[in-house]
Amino acid sequence: MPDSDTLPVRAARGDDMRLVPVRGTGRRPPLGPASDLSCHLEGSALMNAGPQYPNLGVDLQPSKPHSARFWNYLLGGKDNYPADQELGERMKREFPAAVELALATRGFLRRSVRYLAAEKGYRQFLDIGTGLPTADNTHEVAQRAAPDARIVYVDNDPIVLAHARALLTSTPEGDTDYIDGDLNDPGKIVAEAARTLDLDQPVALMLMAVIGHVTDPAEAVALVRDYTSRLAPGSALVMCTTLASPEIDAANRSYADSGTQPYVASSAETMLAMAEGLTIAEPGLGPVSRWLPDASGPGPDTQQWGYIAYKPS
Repeated sequence: MPDSDTLPVRAARGDDMRLVPVRGTGRRPPLGPASDLSCHLEGSALMNAGPQYPNLGVDLQPSKPHSARFWNYLLGGKDNYPADQELGERMKREFPAAVELALATRGFLRRSVRYLAAEKGYRQFLDIGTGLPTADNTHEVAQRAAPDARIVYVDNDPIVLAHARALLTSTPEGDTDYIDGDLNDPGKIVAEAARTLDLDQPVALMLMAVIGHVTDPAEAVALVRDYTSRLAPGSALVMCTTLASPEIDAANRSYADSGTQPYVASSAETMLAMAEGLTIAEPGLGPVSRWLPDASGPGPDTQQWGYIAYKPS
C-alpha cells in the first residue's frame, strides 16, 4: 500500500499557488472562474450561462442528446442543450432515482479520491471515462489533499476533449494530463499515461460509471482485469456501475433508444469478478452511498454499486 512518506514526489514547478494549464495545451494563461468548468456549479456563472464549449472545431450536434451532456444535466450543470434536457426529464419520469444515482456517483468519486490521497497516500490517479468537468473533479479533490498528486484523465469524446484541454488545470507541484483514448484499448491508455504517471509506483484507477459501455459482461470483466494487471502492486481500483434489475434494465433500454451510447448494468457477480485477485475493502460491494460517508451520514441508497479494491503489494 502506498505511503505518503515513501512515494516519490515530482519537483515543484513554482512557489506560488497559481494554476497551470494541462499538459499539451501550450502556455495559455489560467482561465478566470467564470470560464473554468472545474469551479463549483452552484453559485457560479455557469449555472446561468448555458453551454460553454471552447471553439475548437468540435461538431456539438446540439439537436441530438449526448451522454456527457445528459449526465451534466442530471448533476445540475448548464453545459447541455434542449435535446439533453428532454432526455433527462424523460429518464427522471421513467426512473425517478436518476438524479440521486448521478449525485451518488459523484459523491463516491469525491470521497474515494479524498480518502486515497489524504489517508492512503496515493499520489497518482488514472480516471477513465472522465465526462465533462463539473464540481470536484478528480484532480481538484486529490490536489486539495496532496498538492503533488498527478492525475491523467481519459476519454474519447470530442466534446469532453475540447473542455479538458482548455480548462483542466493543476497545482504547480502536481500534474494533470489528458489522453484522447478509448476505454477498450488499455495498452494504449496505460502507455500514454506513463508520460505523467510513474507506473512502477501504485496508481488509483478510477472506473466511475463507465464500464457499462462495454455491453458484454465477460468482455467487461476481462477488460478491467487487463487494466489492473498493467498497474504496479499496491494500486487501487475504484469501481462503480449500476446494479442490474428490471427497473434499471428498462431505463437503460430507453436511454439507448434515444440514440446515445448504450449502457448495460452489471450483476453483483460480474462486479466481483472484475476485482478477482484484488482485495475489496470494507464495507465490500454495495451501494456507493455507504462508502466513506461524510459527517452527515450516508446518502440514500441507489442502484449505483461499487467498491475500492487493492492490488496486493
